[in-house]
Amino acid sequence: MSSDIARATVFVSGSVQGVGFRWWTRSRALELGLAGYARNLIDGRVEVCAQGPRADVQRLEELLRESPSTTRRPGRVTSCTTQWGEPREGLDGFSEA
Repeated sequence: MSSDIARATVFVSGSVQGVGFRWWTRSRALELGLAGYARNLIDGRVEVCAQGPRADVQRLEELLRESPSTTRRPGRVTSCTTQWGEPREGLDGFSEA
């Protein structure tokens, strides 16, 4: 895999479930050409895993964090925690889990 490929898992807290947040995240990720998923966690957070060119993964992370949102992000984000990891082979498409 190319060294400029990155994978990040972002845990997003706030009012982010039941408001279209995962759909919005999937749309932004696909626009950026990223692979991965966005899924609800039982504790009310949304877990976003994104993989692709490092600059594009960082851009998605910025869009998840920004306040106020410049892209009409639904819900209200109070915090994001990002964990960077090694890229995985065979990850393609972006789903709402």
